[in-house]
Amino acid sequence: MDALTLVLFLIGLVGLIIGAELLVRGASRLAIGFGISPLVVGLTVVALGTSSPELAVSIGAALSGQADIALGNVVGSNIFNVLLILGLSASIGALVVAQQLIRLDVPLMIGVSILPLLLGLDGKIGRSDGLLLFAGIVAYVVFAIRQSRKETRQIEAEYDREFGQGGGMGPRQVVIQIALVIAGLALLVAGARWLVNGAVAMARSLGLSELIIGLTIIAAGTSLPEVATSVIASLRGERDIAVGNVVGSNIFNILAVLGLTAAVAPEGVTVPVAALRFDIPFMIAVSVACLPIFFTGYRIARWEGLLFLAYYVAYTLYLVLDAAGHDALPAYSTVMFEFVAPLTAVTLLVLVVRALREKKPRRA
Repeated sequence: MDALTLVLFLIGLVGLIIGAELLVRGASRLAIGFGISPLVVGLTVVALGTSSPELAVSIGAALSGQADIALGNVVGSNIFNVLLILGLSASIGALVVAQQLIRLDVPLMIGVSILPLLLGLDGKIGRSDGLLLFAGIVAYVVFAIRQSRKETRQIEAEYDREFGQGGGMGPRQVVIQIALVIAGLALLVAGARWLVNGAVAMARSLGLSELIIGLTIIAAGTSLPEVATSVIASLRGERDIAVGNVVGSNIFNILAVLGLTAAVAPEGVTVPVAALRFDIPFMIAVSVACLPIFFTGYRIARWEGLLFLAYYVAYTLYLVLDAAGHDALPAYSTVMFEFVAPLTAVTLLVLVVRALREKKPRRA
């Protein structure tokens, strides 16, 4: 791997991050300036904006014939969002989620996560599958806007502080925000091209598959906007934004990013057997793990955040051992699948049962 490849990769990554920030800020201020509520902006514009690096990279990879990168980017980003971003945010301070919409969004995230597995059983997510997924994101946005009208004043105030107050906007401000959006899109496109080209060159030089590169390096890089949004929100005590951003972005990644990528790619998105056997089921399991945690009092405790972080480290280590064909992989897999995973599942089940008993009304 030469120095120029690494430099282009890093420039592409920086371009994606800056482009996403410009796009989110410009689009958010435009929407709020035209009278759209900050809560709706947070649930839709910001969630889509923070997923824009995944969209740019996945479409660019699919059009360039690197479909494994496109799929790995979406699956890896969703795993990264829950295990690392939620884990890191909860480790900073326990997240007590009061936003009632989460009760609907988390089951929706689980259902959406199953779709790539079902649609990819034939080895490909075709154009018709992509259009079906994209229709789902349109329905989700409409639902989120309607549901947001039922939110409490406390939640509205929280989003007001983060994304600004509504109100009029002069012609000069409109032009500035439109310029920010255009500049952000341009940086996203250029950054995605450099990042994908650099990643493919790195994969070939290191002997790694494009799927592994997509699941790890690209997934982490394109998820940096979500990292910034959720961690900063957590530090500010804006717990609903920290959690809602992750859940919303995961839904957008599958329905919008994977859907649009499959719809525009000439031959759809190829789904490797390795992804069907392990990576996509692991993404589903990670999504399911959120349900009992949110169900037990809408709280992510610090120890649960640390557990998420530990699982991300374990998952990454598995990918490294598998890519290297290391002799320790069989023993490592046995420990993870036959001991650690069942123990975690039993622990979560106990927490759910305990929560149900505590909520059950006592007889007089």
